Amino acid sequence: MNDQSESLMLVYLRRIEGRLDELRADLFEIKDRIGMLEAGYSTLSRRMDRMDDRLKRIERRLDPAHNPPT
Repeated sequence: MNDQSESLMLVYLRRIEGRLDELRADLFEIKDRIGMLEAGYSTLSRRMDRMDDRLKRIERRLDPAHNPPT
C-alpha cells in the first residue's frame, strides 16, 4: 500500500471510531433512562398493589354478606 491509501484508510478508521464512541454514549444514556423507567414502574406497581389491598378491605367492610346486621 502506498502512503496515500494508508492515510485514507486511517481517516475512515478514525471516522468509524468516532461514530462508535457516539453510539456508546447513546447506548449508555438509553440504558440509564430505561433503568429510571424500570424503577418508576416498580414504585408504581407497589403502590397499585397496596391500593388494591386497601380497596379489597373496604369492599369487605361494605359487603352486607360479611357484615350481618346486629
